[in-house]
Amino acid sequence: MTDSTYLVHGVFWDGPAAARPGADGGTPHLRLEHRGGGFSGIPLATGTHLGFRLSESGKFCLGHHKVHSASERDHVLCPKQAPAVKGNQCERCFVVDDSRLIHDFHRGGRVPPGLRAYLSQQHWLYIATFGDGASKVGTASNLRKWNRLAEQGAVVARYVARADDGRIVRVLEDMVSREAGLPQQIRSAAKAAALTEPSPAVGLDAWNKQLAGKVRTLLAGAALGGFAVVDEQWIRPSQADPVSLPGSGFRHPYPHDLSEGVHGFRINSLNGGYALASIEGSELEFVVSLGLLKARRIELGNHRSEVPAVQESLF
Repeated sequence: MTDSTYLVHGVFWDGPAAARPGADGGTPHLRLEHRGGGFSGIPLATGTHLGFRLSESGKFCLGHHKVHSASERDHVLCPKQAPAVKGNQCERCFVVDDSRLIHDFHRGGRVPPGLRAYLSQQHWLYIATFGDGASKVGTASNLRKWNRLAEQGAVVARYVARADDGRIVRVLEDMVSREAGLPQQIRSAAKAAALTEPSPAVGLDAWNKQLAGKVRTLLAGAALGGFAVVDEQWIRPSQADPVSLPGSGFRHPYPHDLSEGVHGFRINSLNGGYALASIEGSELEFVVSLGLLKARRIELGNHRSEVPAVQESLF
């Protein structure tokens, strides 16, 4: 791996929440691991040109996390950047990762003291709706209450409960999935596809409001303590508006395979890891799922994506 080659850790929205509708929040960036350790971030503001080539095939380990408290954790990098065999991790990093234990804690699973401290903080239950109306129930820690949804690529979302800790919120999440039929995951490919032709904002908001109301009614009757039902809307950052809402022109799935080759495009809008992008020499706009770069090695440069040979075939 050369000095100009980086391992992609994904798109992150760090920083403060959007303060009001129409305002931006967070600082979206593509997080890159340097050769020999350390991180840098490429800002993904509107107008950014992102150019890169895939330097190797396959995926490589992103390391593991050791959680020390509600606000302190170490991201331990994989010393060999070994090939990924379980998701985005090698076998060793997967086994020692604290974060994988979170999902079984509320079912009686044992966790180390640092992770227990993290799970003792306040958590939030939310209902998120994506570009085609597909919706899910999810959880967020108090520290990343807003950022979690920004990174999910939600178009509309509402918080429906504030839980005393991470165990209670996951019990509630399972209950909502079981009794209201809401999934806990929406596939990344489905989120990206929905943004090529998103539904009108008013309809999505009404649908999310209806689902959130149904869930609040369900929660109000739960024979469980340690939480309060809430009615609070998540504020989408304004940078996400163009890709999240119907526009005046056509948009298309990005036509190239992000696991190989050379790519370069202008980011016109970003929601989560989903970019509305344009390619030099083409009048079309494309939805690019930047999450597909996670755990891959790229080399940055002044690259340009190839313009589709027969653009009419995309219509």
